[in-house]
Amino acid sequence: MFGKPIYWYQTGEIEKVKKVFKKKVKRIRGCKAKVYVETNHAFLKSFSDVAMEFFPEMKLIHLLRNPLEVAKSNLNRYKMIRRYRYPYRYRGDDGRYYVKWLCLTGKEKVFEVLDCDLECVHRLTDERKIYQILLFQWIEIENRAMKFLDTYKKHGDCYTLDVPMDLNNRDTLKDMFDFFELELKKEYVDLRGRKNKGAKPTVVTEEDKKLLEELVFKLPSAYLQIFKRKPYVDFEWRKLLTRS
Repeated sequence: MFGKPIYWYQTGEIEKVKKVFKKKVKRIRGCKAKVYVETNHAFLKSFSDVAMEFFPEMKLIHLLRNPLEVAKSNLNRYKMIRRYRYPYRYRGDDGRYYVKWLCLTGKEKVFEVLDCDLECVHRLTDERKIYQILLFQWIEIENRAMKFLDTYKKHGDCYTLDVPMDLNNRDTLKDMFDFFELELKKEYVDLRGRKNKGAKPTVVTEEDKKLLEELVFKLPSAYLQIFKRKPYVDFEWRKLLTRS
């Protein structure tokens, strides 16, 4: 659901998104399982509303992580993709090129305050500017998350995890399984197994903080309102997203 579906979501061509998603629905139902679990970075970028049409009883997990770390991790991934010249562009119906992996189109309203030609974002070499684009993307996605939960009254069906801390906490994960009424095969959550690690350590610098601070003062206040409510108020880093 990356690439064109993200473009179609932005241009309001939901029927095109739905046509692609129906193939996914067929695969999901083909599993014939009592419970289907999926992690998907494209959910809020392209098909969340469409998914509700087919799976209105869905429950959700909201992973929250310091936005500075999220953006830096995505920047590291973006640089790696560039290094190997991975085909990370696609052509929209308007004939222009857009970045495919883990990115919005750049036409979203949140990006309007950036002094940057988003059509040429795939040619950017200024890592500071790319980092700010990724920060903007995180803010946009979190706003979409709250809008989704509000619109479909899903707050009671959503479990929030503090990443990475909660992912390594057996008690928290056990509580999450109980929340979703899922029965464990063992009395405890087994945390053994392969851990996902980035190709490069995620190191946040003072300059990164200044880049976010710069954006916070540029953004319309409407984008920052969500950080005054649950679950964000429970996180120390949310202070980075308020104007002093």
